[in-house]
Amino acid sequence: MNGRLGYILYLSLVVSLGGFVFGFDASVISGAVGFVTAEFSLTPLTQGLVVGAPTLGAVISTVASGALTDCYGRKRMLIAIAALYVVSAMFSAWAWNVQVLILARFIGGLAFASLVLAPMYIGEIAPSAWRGKLIAINQLNIVLGFSAAYFANYLLLQLADQPPAWLPGLAEAPWRWMLGLELLPAVLFLLLLFRIPESPRWLYTLGRKEEAEAVLNRLMPADEVQPTLAGYQQGCCAPQGLRQRYQQLFSPKIRFVLLLGILAGITQQITGVNAIYFYAPMIFEQSGVGTDAAFAQAVWIGIVNVVFTLVAMLCIDRWGRRPLMLSGLVLVALSMALCVYGFSQATFSLTTQSLPALAEIAPAQQFTPLLGEVFHSDLEFKRALEQVLTPQQVIEHSALLLQQATTINAALILTGVLGFVAAFAISLGPVMWVLLAEIFPNRIRGVAIGFVGLINSGVSFLVQLLFPWQLDNLGTSVTFAIYGGFAVIGGMLFYRYLPETKGQSLEQLERTLERRKPEGTEPMQGRVHYGK
Repeated sequence: MNGRLGYILYLSLVVSLGGFVFGFDASVISGAVGFVTAEFSLTPLTQGLVVGAPTLGAVISTVASGALTDCYGRKRMLIAIAALYVVSAMFSAWAWNVQVLILARFIGGLAFASLVLAPMYIGEIAPSAWRGKLIAINQLNIVLGFSAAYFANYLLLQLADQPPAWLPGLAEAPWRWMLGLELLPAVLFLLLLFRIPESPRWLYTLGRKEEAEAVLNRLMPADEVQPTLAGYQQGCCAPQGLRQRYQQLFSPKIRFVLLLGILAGITQQITGVNAIYFYAPMIFEQSGVGTDAAFAQAVWIGIVNVVFTLVAMLCIDRWGRRPLMLSGLVLVALSMALCVYGFSQATFSLTTQSLPALAEIAPAQQFTPLLGEVFHSDLEFKRALEQVLTPQQVIEHSALLLQQATTINAALILTGVLGFVAAFAISLGPVMWVLLAEIFPNRIRGVAIGFVGLINSGVSFLVQLLFPWQLDNLGTSVTFAIYGGFAVIGGMLFYRYLPETKGQSLEQLERTLERRKPEGTEPMQGRVHYGK
């Protein structure tokens, strides 16, 4: 690897460290939510709000980030984002009530715009042949953040039984340490960002050509600088206001790429990925393995995520975006089908042998009406429990109740969930962000990615908010069947419309894709079938 490519790799690693912080921030709540629910007596919808509050913040930030990034630059916005992560981690760990916790996590969600800005920045500094791999570093860092959070949660849970003196308060409130650990990577991210250069494409768009040329001289051989600047010139136009950029975004010329980006943004979230990531221990508790085993199994999600993200990085510039996306969606649907089958075959029954373990919830005689009765769905079992316990007791002690009553093929559930994680890691996870960084013209890339990010975050928030409610009202197998159905629909649409974008410069892609239109908007003669 030559020195310039090594420097680009270094910049990509620094910028994508925001992905690590995001991954840690997003998934660490999976271990904390049970303790928070017990401490603040949360309902299913309040549970969903605590988990989904960052994504609600992301709904706002992704809209504003596009315009602000185009106005103030990629670097300044990344620094602001890192500062928000630091503030969020501090107040999440010190939250004295659920309202403060929700607000602190909402502030962290404002920083989720790093998911939009990091691929944008990397895409603008990376050579065409390396762009897919380098942008995928951001997705790799996201899953490393997930893994770090799952490992940290499991470790803190084990230490909470006999906490060392240097972890005060761990036994009483392990969730505070879980959320507070985010400070370490967030501060590192903030400090490193001060030493990166601004995007040369952004500098050139604002007419700062000498600064753009200086940055390019650090990124590529001297004989490639002027041709690159000439390419910028072809795709460049006079600086425009926000209104003009949004007018271009919704113009017929951009319609195909906008709809393609929206399809990617919706499909990535509506297939349930953040239900899996953010509620992993809760999902495994539904299979009756208990809290400790659920946390241990969640660690496997992190490991599988990292391994298959590395596979995607190796393949995305060799095989292309389209094959990875389509094959991944097929596997997502099959994995969800496996989960649906596993949960639908489960039975639930309390016996006299279960009563000693349930004594911490209620006296044994309260469970007498349920002894020996067999329930064929988790929903039926929970409704029966609510006849002898309060709904809050059922929510707070669901892991123990399910562990004592469930007969299920837990290995099948684990296989289905890990299969989903692997499929997502090679397809929707990295490919969506690579596509968004590639398909939009340079002059509106900021607002375009911000707009798609808004839709992506909105769908993600709804998935996170509604997941506990879905488990409580629809049951586990129906919930997973819904996610699998959306994967099938997304796969069919991508098969029809997704073009291949690998190996082309951003300027070449701009000229090619702007000539395309969605099916049905052009005359029959000469119609292009993009999925063929």
